[in-house]
Amino acid sequence: MTIAIGCDHNGLALKEALLKDVLREHRVRDFGVFTEESVDYPDIAVAVAQAVASGEYERGILICGTGIGMAIAANKVQGIRAAACSDVYSAKMSRRDNDANILCFGGRVIGPGLASEIVTVWLNEPFAGGRHQRRVEKIRALEQTESEIL
Repeated sequence: MTIAIGCDHNGLALKEALLKDVLREHRVRDFGVFTEESVDYPDIAVAVAQAVASGEYERGILICGTGIGMAIAANKVQGIRAAACSDVYSAKMSRRDNDANILCFGGRVIGPGLASEIVTVWLNEPFAGGRHQRRVEKIRALEQTESEIL
């Protein structure tokens, strides 16, 4: 699987732990950051989201302090369904029911062990389709309506 990953300064340690653990068996592009110097998380979120939306990468992972800011920013990119998850069940359901293509979580919220479990489940859970496909299509339609309004 191809994965785009990025973080802000609050997610650097957790990103590095994931790259050494659960992500080492995947093709991963690291969009940064690479130091603990303060950065603006929307810049990283948009870069990863655009790489996923373009189809260059199958999935994305974003890490900031809580995961919330990254999810909000990533979801501004058309075609992205980013989910902020701090537990395994939510991560599983974000894939199964919502076909989430970006996983977001917080370096200040969860540790590397739980993050590895969440990522493993999220990467392996298939989209259920069926009635959920209809709902995802409605989300896509909302994106089109919004762009037409502008």
